[in-house]
Amino acid sequence: MSDPHRPADDPAPDDGAAPDPAAPGPRSPSIEEAYREIRDAGREGLEAAIDTGRALRGLLIADFALARSALGRALLWVSVAIVFGASSWLLLMAALIALLQGVLGWSWLGSMSAAAGLSLAVAAVGVWRAIHYFEYTRLHATRRQLRRLGLGDLDEDQLQAHLAADAARRQERA
Repeated sequence: MSDPHRPADDPAPDDGAAPDPAAPGPRSPSIEEAYREIRDAGREGLEAAIDTGRALRGLLIADFALARSALGRALLWVSVAIVFGASSWLLLMAALIALLQGVLGWSWLGSMSAAAGLSLAVAAVGVWRAIHYFEYTRLHATRRQLRRLGLGDLDEDQLQAHLAADAARRQERA
């Protein structure tokens, strides 16, 4: 019995009958189609590898730029340490020695020791800042990415030790 509301060219609803064995099923691709699919997948893989290489190259270039900038800043702070070490001894420390010895009655040795201690403290701040900027010259980001790719120069134990040390340094800074 036909449904008057259904168009004539609409197939009958599936009522649980077995599929027709003569009807075409899913066909397997020909050798040529399979070859094309494999070739296309290979090209996509190659393109992904090339993109990864480009990204790593960009990271390396950025890391070198950061290292170059950090080296300049480190040299700047080394210069600050040298300038303060020398000029503060020549200018401020001479006045401090005269003040301590003449006004407060300190001995020459005590006056000179106090002046030297102050000069060393300022020089130590300069050295500390220089060491801070020299850390950026170690290319941490590039090394980390190379390790993720399995190209790192460290075995697993050394890698874990370095990662733990990096995490500890970050916590100290925070």
